[in-house]
Amino acid sequence: MRYLLVAIVLLPLLGSAAALLPAPPGLRGRDPEQAVLRHGVTVTGAVLLLSIALAAGFDRGDPARMQATTDVSWIPALDTRIHLGVDGVSLPLLVLTSLLTFLCAVHAYYRGPGGTPDASATSAPSGTSAASSASAKGYVALLLLLEGGTLATFAVLDLLLFFLAFETVLIPMYFLIARWGGEGRERAAWKFILYTLLGSVVMLLGLLLLGLRGGTFDMVALATDSGSSIGHTTQLIAVLAIGIGLAVKTPMWPLHSWLPDAHTAAPTTGSVLLAGVLLKMGTYGFVRIALPIAPDGMLTLAPYLAAFAAAGIVYGSLACLALARSGAGGDLKRLIAYSSVGHMGFVLLGIATLTPTGVNGALFANVAHGLITGLLFFLVGAVKERYGTADLDRLAGVSGGALYGRAPRLGGLLAFAAVASLGLPGLAGFWGEMLTLFGAFRPAEGLSRPAFLVFMSVGAFGTLLTAAYLLVVVRRVCMGDGPDGGEAAPAVFTDVRGHEFAAWTPLVVLTVLAGLWPAVLLGLTDPAVQTLLTGGSR
Repeated sequence: MRYLLVAIVLLPLLGSAAALLPAPPGLRGRDPEQAVLRHGVTVTGAVLLLSIALAAGFDRGDPARMQATTDVSWIPALDTRIHLGVDGVSLPLLVLTSLLTFLCAVHAYYRGPGGTPDASATSAPSGTSAASSASAKGYVALLLLLEGGTLATFAVLDLLLFFLAFETVLIPMYFLIARWGGEGRERAAWKFILYTLLGSVVMLLGLLLLGLRGGTFDMVALATDSGSSIGHTTQLIAVLAIGIGLAVKTPMWPLHSWLPDAHTAAPTTGSVLLAGVLLKMGTYGFVRIALPIAPDGMLTLAPYLAAFAAAGIVYGSLACLALARSGAGGDLKRLIAYSSVGHMGFVLLGIATLTPTGVNGALFANVAHGLITGLLFFLVGAVKERYGTADLDRLAGVSGGALYGRAPRLGGLLAFAAVASLGLPGLAGFWGEMLTLFGAFRPAEGLSRPAFLVFMSVGAFGTLLTAAYLLVVVRRVCMGDGPDGGEAAPAVFTDVRGHEFAAWTPLVVLTVLAGLWPAVLLGLTDPAVQTLLTGGSR
């Protein structure tokens, strides 16, 4: 098992380096670009199979125990170790990351790194073909580096290694946006990197403070100690510093302003990974580091975290309503980006309750958001590719047309993803939000119940706003604004393609499975959460 986990973390990094090398003659396929994109599918597919094998071998009878562990001394002077392991909190995120990255690699293989097919690959001049091959090499190398950094973030159990893995993903995502993004990509990429780097600098100070005052950077040892060797003031400062860095990545209102620009400009695969995987790193850090290692600091700051979370829920929903109304010129990708601010607000609210119910709800909502929002960005990318725009007004009227009539399968999938995102019972989006609100109804001892009842009420109101804007989106995009469902669509309008159906089906199936059988996920997270809240990880 421990070799499986090491392979899962190292294979994408090795594959990233290999992507920059020339392909062997027998593996070049139709052209060099095809070969390197196939390399990306192969490596991410292998990582996904290894992740499934790890999940299959995971001892579900004791998910609170760290499993598949590797513990090797790295910097003895600082007691820093190469310490890897998974429990019920990190395992679902490892599998989610592997799945979404594989689906992105498949998407790039068929549609190209920028999300559009390279129809001229076989007839392009040699210079153009060489440039296209270099572009594909860079894309695959960055995609695999991003996957390796994300998987390492969820697997490492040392504070310094966590920071290094956390930072590893920033550069690949910057270049994915800046190189293969759409209009405004350079500004969006710079905004992304500046916000996240500044937040990371502050976070590093908090991590160093915990490690130096705790006598070790090992997360398991610090969590088992439950902060008893770290004073309350130190915990408070550390949680505040770490929380700022994690809140930027989550992102938490009002530190969210980089996200809409990044999503709007990013290519389809960049948006899928940003929403489905990278945002989860922030909330995971709260659960893995802040809750068990500095519980007194979290108890002091939890009401403020909950207040920001509740504000983010309403703010994100109101921003989406403003974008969804007719005549606003709202971008569909930008709308989904703002919806993520609201959904991640529920995750932060659940964490702020400091209760098993609330934290389990937060972890469930984390995974559900990755599945549903990943599917939404794939679908919006497909709509934009067909119509040439993601502008809601144009999709609904001027140059669009009702998806139900023009591409019924695509329209049906978009409607399914929308109702899953609004929290329809029986689908994955329901359980996380419900458990989060239950946790806020009865927060942990030492927290003000009247205050959290207010936060719960605000969150419940946010679910109504979420339903409102998503139903407006479905009506406008799938049915059209006009009495006949909008004006004529393009003459040639392809419904769901074979590779799209194959790539999106796992997300649909898992969204339904998690909604109908939540015990699959909660059975993993609950024992681990109970342990983290009452004395660290075993």
